Amino acid sequence: MKRPLFKRNRQTTTDPADAEATTSKESPAGNSGIPAVAEWSGAGTFGAGLATEGAQTRTGAVAASGPGTGDVERAGSSNKNFSLRQVVVMPDVSIAASHLGRDARSKPLRTVSDTRQGAEIATEAGNTGESDPESSALIPKPISAAHGFDLRDTPLAREISDLARRRTVLAAVTLPLPKVTRIFTVANQKGGVGKTTTAVNLAAALARTGARVLVIDLDPQGNASTALGVEHRAETPSIYDVVIGGDNLASVVQVSPLYPTLFCAPATIHLAGAEIELVSLDSREQRLRTALEAFLAASSEPFHYVFIDCPPSLGLLTINAFVSAGEVLIPIQCEYYALEGLSQLLGNIALIEKHLNPTLKVSTILLTMFDSRTNLANQVAQEVREHFPREVLRTLIPRSVRISEAPSYGQTVISYDTYSAGSLSYQEAAAEIAQRGAPN
Repeated sequence: MKRPLFKRNRQTTTDPADAEATTSKESPAGNSGIPAVAEWSGAGTFGAGLATEGAQTRTGAVAASGPGTGDVERAGSSNKNFSLRQVVVMPDVSIAASHLGRDARSKPLRTVSDTRQGAEIATEAGNTGESDPESSALIPKPISAAHGFDLRDTPLAREISDLARRRTVLAAVTLPLPKVTRIFTVANQKGGVGKTTTAVNLAAALARTGARVLVIDLDPQGNASTALGVEHRAETPSIYDVVIGGDNLASVVQVSPLYPTLFCAPATIHLAGAEIELVSLDSREQRLRTALEAFLAASSEPFHYVFIDCPPSLGLLTINAFVSAGEVLIPIQCEYYALEGLSQLLGNIALIEKHLNPTLKVSTILLTMFDSRTNLANQVAQEVREHFPREVLRTLIPRSVRISEAPSYGQTVISYDTYSAGSLSYQEAAAEIAQRGAPN
């Protein structure tokens, strides 16, 4: 006994002969479909496949009705020699069978995908609907028109528009140059928060605008020297020779190949033992300050900014940096562990201010590695802003692959990819520091 493959709820064929021909060709019971005809899958999404019966190809046009019901009607034909037409439509779309069966052999299929709604509509190629009003039902409307969806309002489009706006704003800004050299110590005893990255990129951003900037690499790892593209092999004259050997700072300073107004006093591996050697030296906390003051006084052209990159510790090298500077810049990673050591760092800075450098101030806190998608990053940023409303910069430094890639090319992200999101963020932070001016 035969049973119909598809359940029929309503009749679409008005010609009894066609209806009889269609019924007579149905597949036997137990078959999963008309031999290789159609396979329906997915809730509310319909599909059609190729129909092959022996050497002849037969098909019927399909029409879907009802959201997700899978009810199908085939308006068949007694002629077995017409080509297959297939259509995949959304459940709330109904396409008449007469549209799909017309000129099936002469025009190939063209598939238009609506990725937002998860639907695909196969329509006749070259049929614009202008000459045949009936075919207009087959031409899918643009996504924006059909579903109220504007491609210009996607996350990617908004990001591109925002980057373009930020570039325009930065291009129109002229940064003021300080009358007196501003010396920053970039410090945080926690490692991996972006101290070196912040020091070199802020320096490069300011040098790009014409300021004369010196970076002192006080970290034995020498990462700042790498990022600025200067030589720092073991035999290279370095900041170790200045702090321990008492050499003139001018004898070790190199010009960075990135910008003509960007200079660097490199670090070498010898600096790793400087902490122990400093213990027995006179004025061990003042040695860097003495050398830096002499260098700035003897420079033919004034330096506008000095950034001292510190190791991730609170040893004698970091103390030398605190004593030499007038301002402290603290990068804080937007994670919980970065907050734990902040109180200890501020306590040590207070001791330095009281006993060794009365002019030292925490002037700038920069939030780094910010990921706006996480609640934790937003909570950390909010908490830091609540406790340090004047010190925290408005600019947030996002997580960025470009920032991480740049040092491997011996560059900062400012020179490596000037208009990337990370580069623009550091340029905005540098502009904010310049416009704020030195603390009173």
